[in-house]
Parts: sequence; structure tokens; C-alpha cells
Amino acid sequence: MKPLAITQGDPAGIGPEIVAKAFRDAPADLVGCFVVGDVATLRRAAQAIVRPGVPMVPVAQIAAPADVLDVPPRCVPVLQLPGIPGPQPWGHIGAAAGRAAADSVVWAARAALRGEVAGLVTGPLHKEALAAAGVAFPGHTELLQAEAAAHQGVSLAQMPVRMMLASDELRTVLVSIHMSLRDAIAAVTTDNVLQTLQITHAALVRSLGRAPRIAVAGLNPHAGEGGLFGNEEAEVIAPAIAAARAQGLDVRGPFAPDTVFMRARSTPHRAGEFDVVIAMYHDQGLIPVKYLGVDKGVNVTLGLPLVRTSPDHGTAFDIAGQGIADAASLIEAVRMARTLCG
Repeated sequence: MKPLAITQGDPAGIGPEIVAKAFRDAPADLVGCFVVGDVATLRRAAQAIVRPGVPMVPVAQIAAPADVLDVPPRCVPVLQLPGIPGPQPWGHIGAAAGRAAADSVVWAARAALRGEVAGLVTGPLHKEALAAAGVAFPGHTELLQAEAAAHQGVSLAQMPVRMMLASDELRTVLVSIHMSLRDAIAAVTTDNVLQTLQITHAALVRSLGRAPRIAVAGLNPHAGEGGLFGNEEAEVIAPAIAAARAQGLDVRGPFAPDTVFMRARSTPHRAGEFDVVIAMYHDQGLIPVKYLGVDKGVNVTLGLPLVRTSPDHGTAFDIAGQGIADAASLIEAVRMARTLCG
């Protein structure tokens, strides 16, 4: 089993401390994992989570991913990146913090693309800090897409990716990701919806071992109500669904967005009608998953030639450094990455 890389995230946020907590609290799940980042940043994080009666989490510097095999449980192995900025002030947006987060992601992505690691789990980063550092991409998804496209020598258009948020109750995949709502509505085209359906089907066939049951949310209230509230459902979304069904995909909709997520939700008492819901824009899909609990949600990038998962929350600058951040979503992200790596 190849090692799994975990990026430290923005050093001014909770990323490093939830990483330290994960190694402390879930040693069996973290076997074979190592952190890409800065040793001093992780040691500060380990100090931040110290509590009476709870032993200190040691941090060990490693020289190569294979060295994780020599690190004992509940010890955080860190691959020190040369030139990476060190610890940053807790809770502050800064270019140095953005650069540290981006450098960690780029190193891990390139290692995964070269086949040196099984995949990567990314700690939360801050988009304003990325921008301050001069990073040309607004988030993980776009940055990883660019790295994968460059590695394969293709254009960004030839490396289409989608964001999936998943928990044990609900999965949703987004047609568009980080853009204004006005631009997101314009991105609801037949080609984009069809491509999202194809990417989602291919990814879930691999993880479920069968064809997924895909529901498609409408864009407008009540899915347009027969054209009373908009025509995108009939003119744009329905043709994409018909084309996907003609290709053999199990796709239904468009459904009213205010009820389709409830229909797809699985609970111990009721199985969902669908395996995944295609949402037309960022907040339409993420609000339902996050409402069910950010401690259970995992962000998965679909369409990449590598495995990438991430916790379903941000940098939480308001509590950074207090040692109270919950590592549950990060631990779930590690578990899902292992599942996807096979």
C-alpha cells in the first residue's frame, strides 16, 4: 500500500491542529499517512491540542514518503518542504500562509501524478490567502485540475473536473464550482450538465461497483413549474438528461431542488431513492450536505487522474489555535481516500 499524503492546509487556520488530532485519535486510520508541509507548524499545532491527561503528540520529520513505515502510531510524520513559510499568526489572512498551503498541495499533487503516493487528502485553505500569495486559482479543485492537465500535456478544457460532497447520508455533485451566482447560472448549459452526468457516472461506478442512480435538480424554483418560473429545465437540463439516458446512464429529473435532496438522503430507517444528486451551482448542492453535518462530509474531486479528498469545512480562523477544532471530517476524508485508492 502506497503512502497517503495529507497537506497541512493554511497554517493560520485549523488545518494543522486537526491533522495532529487525527494522528492522535485515529491511529489505525492514519497508518501509512504523512503530512506535507512544515515541521514547526505541525509542532505548534500539536502543542495547541495538549490537554490535561492527554499525552503530547510527537512530530517527526521524514525525508521521503516511504519513511512513514518507520514512524510509530500517534506520531505525526512530516515531509518538510524546502522554502515553505513557517508558522503564521493564528486567524490572519496572509500571503505567506496562502503560499504555504499552495506549496503543500502542489507537491502532493505532483507526487500523486508521478505515482509516488496513493493519493492526497487536503487540509483546508483560505481563498483570500491564496489570492494574496498570487496563486492563479481560487481553490483546491481548480489548482489540482491545472496540475493534472499540465502533467498530461492537455488543456484545462480537456481535463474536466467536478466537486462531489459526500457523507453517509447524501452525495451531491456540482455543475459549477467557485464563481459568482450570475456566472454559475450562465454555466448551466446542456454540455456542462451532460459532462457532469458522465463524470459522476464514471466515478461512482468505480466506487459503488454498479451504475449509480442519479437525480438532477432543477435550476429554478419548483424546477421551473412548467415554464412559469424559467425555461432552463426544459430547454437546457432535460436535453442533457435525455442524452445521458441514451448513453445508458440511470438519470432522472429535473426535480424541484427544494425536495430532491430529501428524496436522495439515506438514513438508518430509510434508503434514499438516489445515489447522488446533480446540483446546478455551489450553494444549491453544498447547503444540504453541510446542514446534515460538516463533521461527516467529505469533498471529493471527480475527473482527476488521482485520488483527492478533503474535509467538508474551511479554515475556521475564529477558533484556530484553541485546540477545539473537530477532526472528524478529516478522518472521514482519509477513510474515503483509502476506499477510492482501492
